[in-house]
Amino acid sequence: MKIQSTADLEKISQEYSSRLYYPDTTKVLVGMASCGIAAGGKAALEKAMQDFPQGNGIQISQTGCLGFCEVEPLVEIAATGKPRVIYQKITEDKIGDVINSYLENDFKKTKWILGQVRDPRSVMEDHFENPLKEIEPIEKIPFLEDIPFYNNQVKIALRNCGYIDPDSIEEYIARGGYFAFLRALFNHKPEEIIEIIKDSGLRGRGGGGFSAGRKWATCAKHHGDRYIICNADEGDPGAYMDRSILEGDPHSVLEGMLIAAVAIGSSQGFMYVRNEYPLAVKRLVTAIKQAENYGLLGENIAGTDFSFNIKISTGAGAFVCGESTALMASLEGKVGRPRAKYVHTVEKGFRQGPSNLNNVETFANVPAIVSKGAEWYAGMGTEGSKGTKVFSLVGKIKNTGLVEVTMGTPLRNIIYDIGGGILKKKKFKAVQTGGPSGGCIPEQYLDLGVDFDELSKVGSMMGSGGMIVMDQDTCMVDIARYFLDFLEEESCGQCNPCREGIKRMLEILTNICEGHGKEGDIELLEELGDMVAKASLCGLGTSAPNPVVTTINYFRHEYDAHIKDKKCRAGVCKNLYYYEIDAEACTGCRVCARKCPQDAITGEKKEVHQLDQDLCIKCSICYEACKFNAVVIK
Repeated sequence: MKIQSTADLEKISQEYSSRLYYPDTTKVLVGMASCGIAAGGKAALEKAMQDFPQGNGIQISQTGCLGFCEVEPLVEIAATGKPRVIYQKITEDKIGDVINSYLENDFKKTKWILGQVRDPRSVMEDHFENPLKEIEPIEKIPFLEDIPFYNNQVKIALRNCGYIDPDSIEEYIARGGYFAFLRALFNHKPEEIIEIIKDSGLRGRGGGGFSAGRKWATCAKHHGDRYIICNADEGDPGAYMDRSILEGDPHSVLEGMLIAAVAIGSSQGFMYVRNEYPLAVKRLVTAIKQAENYGLLGENIAGTDFSFNIKISTGAGAFVCGESTALMASLEGKVGRPRAKYVHTVEKGFRQGPSNLNNVETFANVPAIVSKGAEWYAGMGTEGSKGTKVFSLVGKIKNTGLVEVTMGTPLRNIIYDIGGGILKKKKFKAVQTGGPSGGCIPEQYLDLGVDFDELSKVGSMMGSGGMIVMDQDTCMVDIARYFLDFLEEESCGQCNPCREGIKRMLEILTNICEGHGKEGDIELLEELGDMVAKASLCGLGTSAPNPVVTTINYFRHEYDAHIKDKKCRAGVCKNLYYYEIDAEACTGCRVCARKCPQDAITGEKKEVHQLDQDLCIKCSICYEACKFNAVVIK
């Protein structure tokens, strides 16, 4: 079937929305994004399909990531007239019991239940009449939306992840998919679409934060073959926002690219995806084929003279290829190196044609904006940063996962309300935002509202959305060294300030961490950082000093302790600390002695223990094992 109008979409939507929300069978959805698979979701899915063959009133299917990666694999079960229940940590050995308990209306195994879904509908669905039927909730089971991890979130870019089968275009359409594209194609002039995006205040989510509408408008003004390029080369350590969208909802990105193509007059699009994302690539390939089969991609779409094709190109994992000019050089088959932007890519980019580059999250927002209106989107966020932002919340935090919050949400809310606070009741030390080129933000700024402008004021950046939480056991000098080591490895090396400046800064930091730091090193790091930031060719170099500069600004005492006292108070830099047993705190429980791999701890039960420094290898096992804080860092 080739879709020719919104009426055709409406038929598919009505048919599949009933299956999606009120299945006539018991529907079991297993989280099968990378996080779910890694936690055992694939084995659980296979076990369920083996024990409950299709066609006997039970439908086993896959879905994307619901965001709460800490409790994967997540499994949702729904049936007509019954609440949709989401179960947590459902591995192969539990899946059968969970399905049977749902079939038997037995919800007593609450330790496996995460919550029940109050309203599974997408924000995109107000284009047709589809009222929810009243379903009596299960007593004493919380609604998913009321759980602390979810109740502060607003899902726009992640609106479909965890609710649909990513390999089903029909389920995407049932959630309102492709209606915005056909509305843009049939009802709006290109310049009207651009104005909608401008008025919404949408800024690029890939790191630069440039106005998407202004970029589209500039690209549309230039003549030649125009290109739409999606940057899915997500290279920040600890970041996986774009990967999860592609694995859970690839059609939202394709639809965003289609709307952009109508707006700027493009007939060719490219997806530049990391080769390390095989599942994302696989689901993109499936999504593109499905869209082509329905006539939503290809030639003369919906019977019009508008044509648009999308090709996938996989990158080799070079971090610098996240920069626009390097990415386009790589697309052309050249070495992925940046060039000076005295001529912007919207004028001369890929193949010397006007090229519009946005990242995955940016494009995923576009259909929702066109569907709901610029005013709706601009009503969220702050004055200079509209809408929502997806973060990957990782590090020393209880609830790791994907978080989508309105711009301006304080760091404290994200870390403590959504994230659940720091592991093992330890003290918060810093949060690093913006990837390896971002800054480390200390406790004094926990009430800072997260948006593009506020983060830059404290020396950090939004970046693509990585958020790494650090506790009291984190050495900030070592953290700066770690990120600079990554950036030195990923620098393309073509400009001296970046190539030589980062290398020299890394040498100084390494010396400090190894106990060879000297007076003047801090000042030299600041001087080199200023030079690298001002003189480097591309964004990698200009932002590379951020982790060094912010750790010096906010944690200078740690640098001083490393250099002057030859001490690493966090117990990370091995040459600069040792473990000791505090006689007053030690209860003689012998846990540390039993766990020590070197037999370096001696002492009778209920007596103060001793630690032999000659045998200790500083593995930290005793430090982590002691429940009485008797093992201390000196």
